[in-house]
Order: sequence, then C-alpha cells, then structure tokens
Amino acid sequence: MTRSTLATARAAFAAGDWTEARLGFRAARQQAPLDAGDLSAMARATWWLGLMDESVAAWEEAYSRHLQASDNRLAAMRAFDIAYAHFLRGNQTTGGGWLGRAQRLLSEEPDCPEQGYLLYFAVETALGGGAETMANARLVQGFGRRHSDPNLVAAGLVAEGRVLIKLGRAQEGLTLLDEGMLEASSEGLSPLWAGNIYCHLMSACHELGDIRRAAAWTQSTSDWCDRIAPAVLYKGICRVHRAQVMQIRGAWAQAQDEAERVCRDIAHIHAGIVAEGRYQIGEIMRLRGDLVGAEDAYRQGHQLGRDPNPGLALLRLAQNRTPAAAALIRSALAGVTDRLARAPLLAAQVEIAIGTHDAATASAAADELDAVAAAYGSSGLEATARRARGSVLLAAGRLEEALPMLRAACSGWTELEAPYECAKVRVLLGRAYRQLGDIESSERELLAARAAFEELGAELDAREAGGERRATLPNGLTPREAEVLALVAAGKTNRQIAEALYLSQKTVARHVSNIFTKIDATTRTAAARFAFEHGIASPARG
Repeated sequence: MTRSTLATARAAFAAGDWTEARLGFRAARQQAPLDAGDLSAMARATWWLGLMDESVAAWEEAYSRHLQASDNRLAAMRAFDIAYAHFLRGNQTTGGGWLGRAQRLLSEEPDCPEQGYLLYFAVETALGGGAETMANARLVQGFGRRHSDPNLVAAGLVAEGRVLIKLGRAQEGLTLLDEGMLEASSEGLSPLWAGNIYCHLMSACHELGDIRRAAAWTQSTSDWCDRIAPAVLYKGICRVHRAQVMQIRGAWAQAQDEAERVCRDIAHIHAGIVAEGRYQIGEIMRLRGDLVGAEDAYRQGHQLGRDPNPGLALLRLAQNRTPAAAALIRSALAGVTDRLARAPLLAAQVEIAIGTHDAATASAAADELDAVAAAYGSSGLEATARRARGSVLLAAGRLEEALPMLRAACSGWTELEAPYECAKVRVLLGRAYRQLGDIESSERELLAARAAFEELGAELDAREAGGERRATLPNGLTPREAEVLALVAAGKTNRQIAEALYLSQKTVARHVSNIFTKIDATTRTAAARFAFEHGIASPARG
C-alpha cells in the first residue's frame, strides 16, 4: 500500500502536478517515514503551491536526514532552500543563519555544483557590484559547465547580463538576457530556475524603461506560468510586472486589479513583491487623483521595505506641498549610485524643481538624466530625458529649443503606446505654443491632452489641461466660444454652426453676441480677422 501511494506521489511530482504530489506524499507519510529525497520533493511541491510553512518544515526535515547521513552537499542545498524561503519573506536574520550553515557544510568539500549555487546567491544579491560581481557570475557559469548543470549556466549568464547593463554596456547585457530567455523557454532547465531567470529578465526591462521588451517578456512569463500552474510565487511576480506594463499602456483599472491580487495571494511568501505591489497601487491612485488612497498605499509598501519615492514626492507636489516634495526627492537620491535606480528619481526631481522655481536643480537633474539615457539607449529612458530637458528649456523661456525636444518626447511616448506620458508632454507643448503666440497649435495639444486624461481617469491632470486651455484663449474667450469663433471665421452661418456643434441656433446666437463683446467686433469679418490673428482659426488656402 505504502509503495503504491508513494509511487503515485512521485509520478505526480515528476509530472508537475503539485497538488496531487502533496496529497500523495502526505498520505504516504502517514503510513511510513519519508526519506530525504521524498521530503525534498514534498517541500518543492508545497513551495509551488505557495504553502511556505509546510515547505520549510519539509526542507528542515530533509536537511536533518542528509546531515545524519553525512551527506554535506545535499544538506547544504536544503539549508540553501530554507535560507532562500526566509529571505523572500523578509526574515533576514533567520535566512542568514541557514545560509551560514550551507557555507560551512561546503567549505571543505571538493569542487561541486552546490558551491556554484551558493556563489550565485552572492551574485544575485550584489548585481550592482561591478566587475567583481561580473567575475563571480562567470564563475557560476563555470561551475555549471564543469558539472553539466544547465541551471547554473543559464542563471550565471543572466546575472552577467544584468551586471553589464548596470555598468552601462546595455546592448551586450541585453544580448545575454535574450540568450537567457531562450534557455528559460527550453525544456533543459528546472522550472524553479526557469522562473528565477524570467524574474530577472522582467526586472531588467523595468529598470531600463524598455517597455516593448518588458511587455513581450512579461507575456512570455505569463504563458510559462500558465503551463506550470499553480506556480503561486512566480505568478505573483509576473502580475506585478504585468501591472507595471498595464499602467504605462493606460489600462489602469486592470493594473490595479493585478497589483491588489498580488498583495492578497503572496503576502505570506514574498514581502518584497507585495511591497512593490503596494507601491504600484499607490502610483495608480495618485495618477487618478485619489491622493488619500495613494498615501496609504505608499505607507503600506514602505512598511514592507519599499522606498515610497519617487511616488510620495510627486504626491506631495500634487498636494501643493512643494518644499516637502523637494526635500523628499533630494533625500531619496542621496547615496543612490546605481544610475538606473537614479533615473526615475531624477525625472521626478526635474518636475518638482520646476514647480519650486529651482532652475539650477532642474537643469542639473536633466543633465544627469540625459547622460543615463545616452549610456543605456533605452527608448523609455530617452523619452523621459527629452521630456525633462524640454520642460527645463520651457521653464527658462527658451521656447524654440524646447519645442523640438518636447515633440520628440511626445513621438517617443506615442510609439511606446504610453498615453499618460504622451498627454503630459502635450500639456507642455500647449504651454510652449501659447507663449509663442501659436494659439491654434496650443489649443490642439491641450484638447488632445485633456481627452487622454479624461479617458484614463486622471482627474487632476484633466483639470490642469483645462486650466491651460483657458489661459491659452485670448480676451477671456471660453473653449466653446473659441469653437464657435473658428466656425464664424470659416464663413459658417449660425444655423450651420448649430448643426456642427449640436447646439440650438439660439445658443449659437448668444455665443456670437458674447464673442463680439469680448473681442470688440461688430461684424463677422472683424471677428474672423481676430480669429486669424490669434491663431484660433487658419485662413483658407486656395
């Protein structure tokens, strides 16, 4: 009976049926003690199911069995598994203790793949460490090649790629990440290590602002997770990255749903990912104008270890607490040396410094952002840097220099299908055109911006765009009066205007009367001349 139950459990585990494997091992365990190998399999099955307490308990029992058998290498791997589980949950002290046990067990062992796994952990936690970390990543690959372990080869390859990216050698690094993606999608890696590689790929894309690659790799990861269901942890990680892509692409409701699901599903597994999910919820709420909700979400993320900036600093700016916003972003940048980590903070600093009329700080932050974008060549970073530079030039009154930079930023965000970012740049363009006296172009940009904000649900931004439009129109004309005046200038009668704007002729007549009063015109010809001179309408060309 035991043999049959155990064989069924082992078969289910081999097939990746984690639920049946768990049930089978638990049933077999009631009939007779499990050996270390079966305990490890049960631990892995429960890990995939997100049952971390069960998983750690089974690994601890397997560790003891290996230790009793003087199998230091396998005991070290179980200690490594336990350490990793504790680190994920934010239990640094306990995780460090188990990692120390693993290192001690392997300290006198001859060259073996288990040493490669411990070295990989050191690499993974020091990806910004530069040349030394890159050398260790290559040593991990060496362990994999010497011992025919494809997991180590692929993991070391991806780690080297991430270090290269952080060193500014983005194209070399991305080439290695693309190679790692191929490895992860093959059948040669264990599901555990394939998942680890997918996580690094998505993280690298998010850091780079490589939105197209992030979207593609997030979809690949999602497809992979579906094939190895339930994969609770990796599905949670994938959802956070998917939420990030959705937010950029303007699907805010879906993005918030994904992030909230992460916070529910893996709160007991991965503190860092839940913290990122809370931050993401805060970002979406801030953009929607729910400033109270955003504050609470940032607070919850911070309690789990996620720096609430740049979101919190931008929230203070939205609350018109500009000195607090400037102080927050300044302290957030202090001590951060990773250029990719600095990029979103710098973009926020430009916006905040312009809001506080601190031209020197805004210009310095834009300079550094330009350098980061030039070093990494990412489309997202380039669009961010162009918007920052354009806004600095605009604030300095250098309009003719600002316009081409802002147009390039707008085109970049349009190509990346990022409607909110594009609309933010359109507001700046509208301001620049207005200051140049090109009212027609200003009105066009601001109308497009406001429409995008309203569709997204960005209430505060829609209000700002409306305010810019009101400031754009001369002589106190309202946006509706400007529409009517443009049609008057086009030679339309009141009846034709009423039909075009779906208004009554009586309402149109009232608008025309108000317009004539505001612009001091007595005839439609004079009104048309005013419209042409102020850019509200363009003369017809024959």
